[in-house]
Amino acid sequence: MASNSPEKRKYNIIFVIDGLGMGGAERLMVPILKNLNREFFEPRVCVLHIKNGNPIANDLRALGVPVDEVLIPYLRDVTALPRLYRYLKDVKADLVHTQLELSDIMGNIAAKFMRLPSVSTMHTMPSQDMKLKSRLHQSVELFALRHFCNKVISVSEEARKFYLEISNLLPENLLTIYNGIDLSHFDNLDHQKARVDVRREFGLPENAKILITVAVLREFKGIQFMIRALPSVVSKDPDVYYLVVGDGAYRSSLEGEVELAKMRDRVIFAGQRSDIPQLLAASDVFVLPTLTEALPTVLAEAMAARLPIIASSVGGVPEMIAEKENGLLLTAGDVDGLASASISLMADEGLRRAMGGRGEKIVNEKFNIHVQVDKLKDLYMGLIKNYGK
Repeated sequence: MASNSPEKRKYNIIFVIDGLGMGGAERLMVPILKNLNREFFEPRVCVLHIKNGNPIANDLRALGVPVDEVLIPYLRDVTALPRLYRYLKDVKADLVHTQLELSDIMGNIAAKFMRLPSVSTMHTMPSQDMKLKSRLHQSVELFALRHFCNKVISVSEEARKFYLEISNLLPENLLTIYNGIDLSHFDNLDHQKARVDVRREFGLPENAKILITVAVLREFKGIQFMIRALPSVVSKDPDVYYLVVGDGAYRSSLEGEVELAKMRDRVIFAGQRSDIPQLLAASDVFVLPTLTEALPTVLAEAMAARLPIIASSVGGVPEMIAEKENGLLLTAGDVDGLASASISLMADEGLRRAMGGRGEKIVNEKFNIHVQVDKLKDLYMGLIKNYGK
């Protein structure tokens, strides 16, 4: 007998983001949308800028997620809001989820005019990064979140406290959901093969020990401090090399640091790569000497690859790294500390293995993508069903 019950409706979730380059927020779109429950949601992405060709768009389309462009060249574009409004209407949006500055402003205002619920994820702690984000734009962004956005997601408890202090957001509208990673990329890693292949690719000795950093090359990532520490490390352990994975505007400055340190034969700039799990599996210690960070997802990837970690004790990093359990925490900018920590870990393979094993356990418990998308599902459904009541 045919059922008379109505077919369960899927809700259209529109992710509005500034661009789809290789930054952390952009890369996170892939595991989130890959694992978002399609029984309940139909996701699509709206991008406002073209950044380095928007390479992440290809990854999203490969998942069957539509990627649309509503290009907004600058904040003062008077056509921006009407065009974004029409777009949300045309795609029959049920909820808008914004990420990054321009999207947080335009996306949430447009959603409010459409009488749609909206969510924003704040991936950074921006007032610590004023060289990259003007105070005016930050003020406008926080105003938009305060008055037009229903819920703001912070990616760490430390970042949540920070936003409560600077934004005047209501505490009940600001919640913490840790970023998650897709652990399936790390399930069947052949560490021994990766070690051999990567050393051969970069012309390193078979017994080379690799410190690795994966980051967009910006000044506040602090890679310059690790380069300055490297001569001390190599003087104690001549088998050590430093692999820097990623690209960005600060690369030429970092290359200058390498020349000053006389470490040209010890630092490898690998550029932008798509084989991050293999590069991590080939390495011995992950280093993140960052000056500011809300919750660096790359640390979760390093833990999934069973790497011990040396990182600055800033932002949400201490929520990921338990001191002397899965890594070592340092004061940001501490060159001597970076050298000492690197020397101690490189000298003790047993300690590296023990820390790597504990890190793998932590990432499975706290930073698994399935935990994140389950929390997003509950948030989306609650907002959609209760909006306007």
